[in-house]
Amino acid sequence: MTLKYSESDRALARAAYETLEPFHVVAYFSPDIKAACADTGLDFHGWYVGARGAPLGPCDASVVAAAFFNFSPAVVGPGWDAAKAVGLDVVNDRRYQMLDETLGRALGDHVGNPVLDELADRYAQKAADLPMGGRPLAAAWANSQPPTQPHVRLWHSIAIVREWRGDAHIAALVTAGLDRLEALVLHEAQHPDPTVRRRLLGKKLVMVTRGWSEDDWSAAADNLRVRGLIDQTESGEILTAAGADLYNHIEELTDDAAAAAWCTDGDTEQLLTATKPFVKSVIDAGILPGTKKK
Repeated sequence: MTLKYSESDRALARAAYETLEPFHVVAYFSPDIKAACADTGLDFHGWYVGARGAPLGPCDASVVAAAFFNFSPAVVGPGWDAAKAVGLDVVNDRRYQMLDETLGRALGDHVGNPVLDELADRYAQKAADLPMGGRPLAAAWANSQPPTQPHVRLWHSIAIVREWRGDAHIAALVTAGLDRLEALVLHEAQHPDPTVRRRLLGKKLVMVTRGWSEDDWSAAADNLRVRGLIDQTESGEILTAAGADLYNHIEELTDDAAAAAWCTDGDTEQLLTATKPFVKSVIDAGILPGTKKK
């Protein structure tokens, strides 16, 4: 497949993803999720599905499962129905309350920094300029009402461009002939090149959060072995040369599809540099997997 953008443009898209992802995923690893679940009466999956899918509106659960892709429909369905019963507006408001609290603690004195407003505006403008065809989850988020607090509004603006990339990533996975769980097994398998930078959760956490069983995982792994994409070792799955090539190609396609957001106006490097201190505060708060409080 012919790529549209240059290697440097794809590298810029990758840098944006790696820089912004910790700020975005705080919504899904916040220690305040437990209180939000208690307030709404939702379990983890109901909270996650409702909070992330709320901008889609009260559609059928199958639409949400399709948009999320690698989550088991067996947990998306009940979770979405429970969230709708509570009220998507209620879940949406409680999510922003949670983010206000979590980000507020993580950012500390940064909360009053006027740069947050400026950054929120700049990311929102980037999102407003993006074509949304083929990006259903990003389009839903782009048409959702942003919160008022600058630090939470920054999260919202970043969420749009993050989901815009995510929708493109799903398209690359589907093009590669991977189903929901096969995509996860391929992603979590050990890469033969240790220099490849990857953001992994680990098999156990992936299965718990995405709603898959050990039998489900084994079946998906068997399918990938038949295709010659992974081998099984004592420590788990490892990508074959063909599997590594496919993994790398998927990531390259995703970066290429995301490059338009970052390579057109020449301000991306400065924008990311201005955002990094706030992202660092989130990482240093120790609330994300693999991080420790500093």
